[in-house]
Amino acid sequence: MNDIQFLTKAMNFAAQKHVNERRKGERQEPYINHLTEVSEMLAANGASLETIVAGILHDTIEDTETAHEELVREFGENVADIVKEVSDDQTLPWQERNRLQIEHALHASDAAKQVKMADKISNLCAILRTPPVGWSVKRKLEYFNFSKKVVDNCRGVNPGLEACFDDVYKRGIKALKLAA
Repeated sequence: MNDIQFLTKAMNFAAQKHVNERRKGERQEPYINHLTEVSEMLAANGASLETIVAGILHDTIEDTETAHEELVREFGENVADIVKEVSDDQTLPWQERNRLQIEHALHASDAAKQVKMADKISNLCAILRTPPVGWSVKRKLEYFNFSKKVVDNCRGVNPGLEACFDDVYKRGIKALKLAA
């Protein structure tokens, strides 16, 4: 399988797995938009093909009935392991998941750190573009600050993603403080 086939196979797999999911924002965008944005960001910042593919698939274990073993079978152990590294345990309360995300980011592989940074950038952009329904300014600020703690523990592996995050974070904090 060539690189383009590998990439498009991942896009189709993710689209099928997330077919009924929507983003939390006011526009209720198809979830695949988030996954393609994450993968595009990774590609634009020099990530490896396996990291880009993991970016497309990064929420399959966490949000769908996809098992790590299925990803190993379809995309190889390296991609599956990156996805597993960035997946939260959905059985835990959100506060614990957030704490663990911050803690795990510090010790994650370089590829997982890049996926996590691109994911956070995409999430912050989505909050600014089409905020989640019912989120107060305070909750948005809390998410921005939580994301910064995660990304701060991912630094040192991709200066382009770090600069992109810093820009979105700074613009978002300014806009949210003006809205408060």
